[in-house]
Amino acid sequence: MSTTAEIVELNKDYTLTSWTAQQAWNPIVMDRGEGVYFWDTEGKRYLDWSSQLINVNVGHSHPHVVKTIQDHVARISFAYPSIATEARGRLGELLAEVTPGNLSKAFFTNGGTDAIENAIKMARLFTGKQKILTRYRSYHGATFGAASAGGDPRRHGHAGIPDIVRLPDPYAYRSPVYKGRTQEEGDAIMADMVEEIVQMEGPQNCAAILIEGYSGTSGIIQPSAVYWDRLGEICKKYNMLLLVDEVMSGFGRTGEWFGVDHYPNVQADIIAVAKGITSGYVPMGATIVSEEVGAFFDDHVLSTGLTYSAHPLACAAGVANIEVYRNENLIENAREMGKVLRQGLNDLAEKHPTIGEIRGAGLHQVIELVKNRETREPMTPYLGAPSEPMAIVTKTLKEEGMSTFVRWSMVFNCPPLIINEAQIRDGLEIVDHALSKIDSYYEG
Repeated sequence: MSTTAEIVELNKDYTLTSWTAQQAWNPIVMDRGEGVYFWDTEGKRYLDWSSQLINVNVGHSHPHVVKTIQDHVARISFAYPSIATEARGRLGELLAEVTPGNLSKAFFTNGGTDAIENAIKMARLFTGKQKILTRYRSYHGATFGAASAGGDPRRHGHAGIPDIVRLPDPYAYRSPVYKGRTQEEGDAIMADMVEEIVQMEGPQNCAAILIEGYSGTSGIIQPSAVYWDRLGEICKKYNMLLLVDEVMSGFGRTGEWFGVDHYPNVQADIIAVAKGITSGYVPMGATIVSEEVGAFFDDHVLSTGLTYSAHPLACAAGVANIEVYRNENLIENAREMGKVLRQGLNDLAEKHPTIGEIRGAGLHQVIELVKNRETREPMTPYLGAPSEPMAIVTKTLKEEGMSTFVRWSMVFNCPPLIINEAQIRDGLEIVDHALSKIDSYYEG
């Protein structure tokens, strides 16, 4: 068996990794995973505090999902997209049951990025209009179209697809719009700004508003129902579609089946999902459309296609995941353990003044770290390279056996939905130790 160093060398010599200069890549070498933990090849255990990339919702190596995949691959390993399979039909049926409103038909993709690409394409085909309105602080994927739609700064330097219109963010912690106002008051102004932008761009040109059901890696920045309700009204008023990106926030992550479920007055026309649909066991995404949009394609050609669309093994994994969510009450567990997590993070904020704000719901929460609570100066500027204190936090978490997502001044707290209270307290203790290393950087 290869040594850890040999595996790293092999990976670096013959593969490319994303979002980094290759020489800077210093990976953990993963050997196995079980539940909320995984182990490296040296035998060190890591608490998976971000569910890998906020996708391994049912935890590692869940026996029901593993057995389903093993059984299915022995019968059907692949079927091209025009072939029907039992798993495909069953997954479509289950998605219609668990998604909100009248969403009823799924186009299966390889992941979240191409689910977004196809949501944009369907919206343009359905409406006959081209402009897609999206938020600056958003992430919708890394391919050309999805990266253009997202506001993530990593899109900079790429020309992008045309007819993407940027919207300001309902970022109450930092936007000057909210100064001296409540969240709801600020959200109402932000929503009015969205309508003004639609009017300025020309409603006859605007196909859809694309928004994350619950904000993700941009910082879990979430408006109130006031904002969401107004978006729904704007879409209806100007004959636009509401596209909701549930790639990260779907399948129980926020304590509801989908992030948009927190806003019962809102009806999405199309949602994009991935990640938790299979918990990453097999790559898959889906673009799920309303009855009205689905009916449009009964006699209009759906001009899109993927070799691996509706891959039978991925569909079987999707069915097994939804069975686990239901049979093990994971949506409810995410909601209840989310309360434990939030209380623990609040306790840490009492102890560590570097915690400027805590945001999120369920097992989808973030802490934003600051140098000063009054000025709200971030530990690392937006778009900036990691500062010394953030580098210390990242290093300490890893040394103490935690794997999680750290970005700019934010530490994400998004463990698998199977986590229990004792495991949450273990994780909070590690975060506590990491924050104690940077208390001296606080300038208050």
